[in-house]
Amino acid sequence: MPLELLDKLTGDPLALTREIIQQTAPIYEKVRHIIPEIEWPVHAPYISAILRLKVERKAVILAHNYQTPEIFHGIADLTGDSLALAREAAKTNADIIVLCGVHFMAETAKLLNPAKTVLIPDLNAGCSLASSINAADIKLLREQYPATPVVSYVNTSAEVKAESDICCTSANAVRVVESLDSDQVIFLPDEFLGRYVASQTKKKIILWKGHCEVHEKFTAKDLRVYKEQFPDIVILAHPECPPDVLAEADFVGSTAGMIREVAGRRPRRVLMVTECSMSDNVAVEFPQTEFVRPCNLCPHMKLITLAKILDSLRSMKHVVEVDPFVAERARNAVQRMLDLGS
Repeated sequence: MPLELLDKLTGDPLALTREIIQQTAPIYEKVRHIIPEIEWPVHAPYISAILRLKVERKAVILAHNYQTPEIFHGIADLTGDSLALAREAAKTNADIIVLCGVHFMAETAKLLNPAKTVLIPDLNAGCSLASSINAADIKLLREQYPATPVVSYVNTSAEVKAESDICCTSANAVRVVESLDSDQVIFLPDEFLGRYVASQTKKKIILWKGHCEVHEKFTAKDLRVYKEQFPDIVILAHPECPPDVLAEADFVGSTAGMIREVAGRRPRRVLMVTECSMSDNVAVEFPQTEFVRPCNLCPHMKLITLAKILDSLRSMKHVVEVDPFVAERARNAVQRMLDLGS
């Protein structure tokens, strides 16, 4: 029965019913130590409606690690960091992809699935890194540094990817740079990630001064305070953080790398120096570890909500499109990255 007809027969589709409580009980059991019980009656009807509608639409929901737990654990089919989502987007057989993340991620999903419908629940879910550079900037860099390959972080627009030789994520940035047959590389737009890459390679790295508005807020002083308060704490930092922050960390890596580190170390207490919801989502899987949260939230990621996801699936909005000429060249840069990974 179509969801719209079911709604007409049963009344308010978002009313909390006994059936919804029973349906979502296994999900809540998993996240109960992360999401307060008083909040679940608000989330449960949306989760139930989304789960029904995505089946009807033959849709798959991809959620980034920075999404809130009710999205990440409640409705997502595929989760992960930017690299994982790019790979999963390329493999999905679904007719519709709902990208719960920011706009450049939805564009990447569209690049890899040109025949599929890609939706993003809020068009305003942008990225400070992606907005820090444009295609014209890269053309000027190429004039200044001729014959120098351009590596673009996936946190960029399709137009920027189209002007690049290859893309990378924080998980594979060093490997991508090392794969290029050149003594120097233009790396953009994240300055701090680029500095980290430069510390891991003998190649000369030409940087761009783009920053993530979440990660640049962390300071080494903050981390030293946590160390004084919790002497046994294990600090895991994302390479988008400033260099002095990375110097204080016990481990530096992508969000996927952080998860592997927690799984391997099983620390009693850990601090993940990245977007706040990441700690919430990982804590679900490792309830014996105490997650100390230096809570910096991404305002763009938090524009994605259960209500907007449901509305996106109901109304088939907002459809992500990429100019075919731009898409072909941008797809090549992303595919080179994926081919290197395989």
